[in-house]
Amino acid sequence: MANEKSTFAQAPADKKKLESVVIIGLGYVGLPLAMRCAEKDYETFGLDLDKKKVDLIKKGQSPFKEEFIEERKHLLKKITATTDPAILKKADIVVVCVPTPVDEKFFPILTPLTSATEMIVKNHKIGQLIMIESTINPGICDDVIAPILTQAGLKEGKDFFLGHCPERINPGDKKWNVTNIPRVLGASSPAGLAIAKNFYETIIDAPIKLMGSIKEAEACKVVENSFRDINIAFVNELAKSFDKLEIDVKNVIDGAATKPFAFMAHYPGRGVGGHCIPVDPYYLIEKAKASGFDHKFLRVAREINNSMPAYTVESMQDLLNDIKLPMKDTAIGVMGLSYKADVDDLRESPAIKIILELKKKKAKIIRYDPFISSMSDVPNLTTFLKKCTAIILVTNHSEFAALDPKEFKKNGVKAIVDGMNCLDKNKIKKLGIKYSGIGRK
Repeated sequence: MANEKSTFAQAPADKKKLESVVIIGLGYVGLPLAMRCAEKDYETFGLDLDKKKVDLIKKGQSPFKEEFIEERKHLLKKITATTDPAILKKADIVVVCVPTPVDEKFFPILTPLTSATEMIVKNHKIGQLIMIESTINPGICDDVIAPILTQAGLKEGKDFFLGHCPERINPGDKKWNVTNIPRVLGASSPAGLAIAKNFYETIIDAPIKLMGSIKEAEACKVVENSFRDINIAFVNELAKSFDKLEIDVKNVIDGAATKPFAFMAHYPGRGVGGHCIPVDPYYLIEKAKASGFDHKFLRVAREINNSMPAYTVESMQDLLNDIKLPMKDTAIGVMGLSYKADVDDLRESPAIKIILELKKKKAKIIRYDPFISSMSDVPNLTTFLKKCTAIILVTNHSEFAALDPKEFKKNGVKAIVDGMNCLDKNKIKKLGIKYSGIGRK
């Protein structure tokens, strides 16, 4: 099915380094992938419409903090970063890594993806492999992406090959990264699948599972993250229940985890963040709804997890009531803003919702995150502690988890809600500070 003009059909394996790759979207997914392609001697271009981001990459600087990138900074200079879509004309391989968020009603927003596809059409090269790594619900490649290409007069298997390899990036993870995480792969044709397999095998040192269809590959990602969302919702509901029953949920989960089979430990917290878990289930919910099926279980899980930021603030209200302090005008510190430890990623962070809840109650809010200075109200942790009467720990940054509880006492902190259950509750309570975790009194 390969067109004779396709470089893939003609180029032998030892000519791989002459092939060119354009990564569309230089964020947490696209930039590490571009660096990996450059490391593997592909001629690598990065296309992003954010000029500030592109300019930083041109200078050999990362637009965000990520250990994987910091350790391989020299590779940034091997990437030709640009805002000009015309670069796509040079691409044998195009990988789309643009965001796919949801709107206020949780409907998937596909505009970044369709816009990227339209750019490819306008700057197309015969025989291109077009890979979608953006997270999408089942059917998007067949029903949305392929029609944009074919309605422009391009033929799959001749003018282009379309595939989907859902991204698996875990920012801040010191073990798993773009080089070693197993992947799944689907394509619109057997020829496209073979070409895509050959490409990914050159950049990934891990197994690649070939799916029966592109739709199956799309479904894998939403199933992975829906699985996590459901299990987190379960333990979050347990946390609310165990607060009433005066049972330490963390100890119970640790105990249950001693069973060597049929149990996977998940832990409660102040809400779910990141671009995947709070978003991906909605893709499946909405896609199934359009086909006449109601994912009740997924909807309930989303409702529970969405309720946790407000529940966290309610816990602080309870602690302040115990010491006869009003929420209004009390200096409450939001300790951590990013959605996970030791990264500067704010996407869907529960901190945003927690701050909104505190504003509703007219608290005096003091924000601090060592990784996000632009949104911090103080320059360092020492100043933060001095200014706070009470604290909600939102992000379990290493600096926070390692903090001696005596520092809270020394600075006059009277109440702490540990939104990640990472502090030593017994030491804190012995110091006379009011403490509440999520499912841990």
